[in-house]
Amino acid sequence: MNDCVAMILAAGRGERMRPLTDHTPKPLLAVAGKPLIVHHIERLAAAGFRQLVINHAHLGAQIEAALGDGAAFGVTIRYSAEAPAALETGGGIFRALPLLGDAPFLVINGDIWTDFDVKTLTLAADDVAQLVLVNNPPHHSAGDFRLENGRVDANGAPRLTFSGIGLYRPALFMNCQPGAFPLAPLLRTAMANQQVGGQFHSGRWFDIGTPKRLAELNQLLQ
Repeated sequence: MNDCVAMILAAGRGERMRPLTDHTPKPLLAVAGKPLIVHHIERLAAAGFRQLVINHAHLGAQIEAALGDGAAFGVTIRYSAEAPAALETGGGIFRALPLLGDAPFLVINGDIWTDFDVKTLTLAADDVAQLVLVNNPPHHSAGDFRLENGRVDANGAPRLTFSGIGLYRPALFMNCQPGAFPLAPLLRTAMANQQVGGQFHSGRWFDIGTPKRLAELNQLLQ
């Protein structure tokens, strides 16, 4: 993983987190005494990642001011600014491709907390993505995708929830155009072409989408 670049998605407005995100970008909200995004950076650095890319939009200058060039964490951070408006997950990754290079790269949602070991991610030769799936949380009981024998399918049951952690080849985005667009349709097309692998994470994973869930995670970790 040392040569792999990791991207943290941090451009969301955090509407469901208001009023906490009116003056603070969601990635800088405190979890167990430090910004949520710092938990990601520390785990990535411990896993051997040295090159990070962070996209931002809402109050993005605060993120750059808080994290700097990454030297304090033993990494190099480059930023992909999307102001005035975020480009959604797919559009944000596509915009950052020049910073991510030609090799497979890791992407992790900035608004989750997990103990998943990213070093376990691998891509089969013909795959354009490997996704990490988790048990469905109460607020997303229907799940997203089916996982069977290490392959991810958009159809069928039972369905698990996409964790927001994935390893991707740039080829996944080869037919995209600049602008705002979601990632899920690209993944579904790749699934239909049998190009998406996956693994199940049974450990801790939290989608920190509301103040209530943020408070619950803080209580758990403290």
